[in-house]
Amino acid sequence: MYVGRDMGELAMMPKKDWKDSELAYFHHAFQQIMPYLNEEGQSKYRELIQEIEARGGLKRNEADYGHGTRVSYD
Repeated sequence: MYVGRDMGELAMMPKKDWKDSELAYFHHAFQQIMPYLNEEGQSKYRELIQEIEARGGLKRNEADYGHGTRVSYD
């Protein structure tokens, strides 16, 4: 379950200020509803992807006992 800021709050701030977990969660959510998005929704999704790419992706550099190499949004 996602515990974090909702899209209403995040929409009012620049994507560079979003946490990696927020980017990961909303990327997954947008992927699931992509066929149903209008042009504005698709544009927001592209902006989100551009921010992820600008950060070099969503992978962690190292795994440890408590964390894998993927960003978790739970």
